[in-house]
Amino acid sequence: MEKFALLARVEAKAGKEKEVLEFLKSALPLAEAEPDTVRWYALQLGPSTFGIFDTFETEAGRAAHLNGKIAEALMANAAELLATAPVIEQVELLAIK
Repeated sequence: MEKFALLARVEAKAGKEKEVLEFLKSALPLAEAEPDTVRWYALQLGPSTFGIFDTFETEAGRAAHLNGKIAEALMANAAELLATAPVIEQVELLAIK
């Protein structure tokens, strides 16, 4: 059962909204390849605000994801695509249906 999660919020630079959207969509195969990532969601919260929410059964799984290919690719493209640094919060899950 998932007990751990990450909630990341990113703000696209003006004119880069489509590129951020496409980047997030393209990350799905990377998430699917992570054995410890139980669920992975890419979100659009507003016209230029996006997010990622993912869940893990263990703290080690969450740490592996934070050091994985999606985070690496996001940080490699952050200066070009994002208006500000990503806000990444470690979340403890209390109840799941």
